[in-house]
Amino acid sequence: MSDQPPARPTRHHIWPITKRTLSKAWDDSIFSEAAQAAFWCALSLPPLLLGMLGSLAYLAPLFGPDTLPAIEEQLIGTSGRFFSQNVVNEIIAPTIYDIVRGARGEVVSLGFVISLWAGSSAISAFVDSVVEAHDQTPLRHPVRQRFYALGLYVVMLVCAVLTAPFIALGPRKISESIPESWDNVLQYGYYPVLVIVLVLAVTVLYRVSLPAPLPTHRLLVGAVLATAVFLIATVGLRIYLTWITATGYTYGALATPIAFLLFAFLLGFAIMIGAELNAAVQEEWPAPDTHARRLREWIEERTDTRNGADGTTS
Repeated sequence: MSDQPPARPTRHHIWPITKRTLSKAWDDSIFSEAAQAAFWCALSLPPLLLGMLGSLAYLAPLFGPDTLPAIEEQLIGTSGRFFSQNVVNEIIAPTIYDIVRGARGEVVSLGFVISLWAGSSAISAFVDSVVEAHDQTPLRHPVRQRFYALGLYVVMLVCAVLTAPFIALGPRKISESIPESWDNVLQYGYYPVLVIVLVLAVTVLYRVSLPAPLPTHRLLVGAVLATAVFLIATVGLRIYLTWITATGYTYGALATPIAFLLFAFLLGFAIMIGAELNAAVQEEWPAPDTHARRLREWIEERTDTRNGADGTTS
């Protein structure tokens, strides 16, 4: 076996890495994994909104009486940038309005606790797919991984609840403070910021999902690919749904649920293809251990050495 370091990445490696990524994705049943993620996303949407809006029903009034309606408007508006109008009007918006009406009472009920487990199912599906893409499934027991996904979901929910008032009120406060001539800057700057936030969110998901995580900068390539695939695919799906509706061919009452499942499928597909790219790059150019892993190994080595020395003296 050669001790020489692997060759530096060049444009000649693009095609081999592409083939390896597609091959790994096929071997890991990317379509089945994406369909599974779509199924759990559909089941997790109401519990996710219940957990978030139920908590915000207590927190949002501290920022003013208009905060919770502003958050509802922000959620629906952001959903409209990704999903088709039918999905927003018939699934997401009614779910949000129904939950907000009884949100405060649900938080103190057993149903809210159960919703935490149900809402974490989508996160669990994403974690499973990322771990499988990197062939790290044996490193974490399935039961432990399920509870680990629950912990990630709770942390994500807390972060969403704490930041939602600022995200909802921030742009409005900024628009009131800046000159009117800057309104276009604020309007068009929204999309680049949204893309950057999506890339960072996917990168964090890749990092925290792995039992043996890779350095953060090595995960950015897959996160950029996942974000690009999702955005391009959703735009294409919205164009297709608009066209198919205009032609008069529909699925009747099933049209909106099917559209939501297709959007969720594209999300799962994008996250997994990005993870497969990161795994393919890792196989070609193995990354060194992260600083946290080195520190943990150093502490374990020092502890073993000290225990060995104590055993010898005794």
